[in-house]
Amino acid sequence: MNTLVADDLTFDVRLSAARRTLGITVGRMGDLVLSCPPGVPEAQLRDFVMRKRAWVYKQLARKEALQHVVPRKVFVDGEGLTYLGRTYRLRLIDGPAGPVKLTGGRFVMPKATAIEGSTHMVRWYSERAKPWLESKVIAFADRMEAHPSGLNVQDLGYRWGSCGKGARLYFHWKTILLPARIAEYVVVHELAHLHEPHHTPEFWQRVERAMPDYTRRKAWLAEHGMSVEGLQG
Repeated sequence: MNTLVADDLTFDVRLSAARRTLGITVGRMGDLVLSCPPGVPEAQLRDFVMRKRAWVYKQLARKEALQHVVPRKVFVDGEGLTYLGRTYRLRLIDGPAGPVKLTGGRFVMPKATAIEGSTHMVRWYSERAKPWLESKVIAFADRMEAHPSGLNVQDLGYRWGSCGKGARLYFHWKTILLPARIAEYVVVHELAHLHEPHHTPEFWQRVERAMPDYTRRKAWLAEHGMSVEGLQG
């Protein structure tokens, strides 16, 4: 076994007679190495990797952050804010603090709200993301014979989505910043996980049946996904 695939993580498995324990190394470019003594069953390796998954995601997120420094948004007139792949300019208005609005092709924000602009924008994105994602889940669920119990929108750190216990789907609030066709790929990806927990050939076959051009969408996400909004999270 040269590689081990666990969810969306792929490890280069390296055997060493000198080792007595399992260990994971995250390389400078995000490459993952699983070091182990010979003869360890694949099930044991997979169990170890799954238990260490949160730590691996954290290391990957740190390395991605170093390689993709996204400028933080400054909440001043004319700042560009993204929504479903399009950029809308920000207009600050006088008056008391109040909700953010998207109107007339611009984001409109009271100056008093701009003091904590990032917090208010994340709230706005999260509120818009849930119904939009729910509509896409409904659109694809039947054709994929998938039956999610519901979905949550929250900060998932390094991941765009995940499939949790009880067939519940979780999506990063930043998904709503992506172009619609890319966000749809994230939805299809997580729906496929309701059938196949790992990225097996069967998993990708399910994705392809629902979305024949998924490879192009997947490639776009891999190349551009880290460049979305520098708010927080």
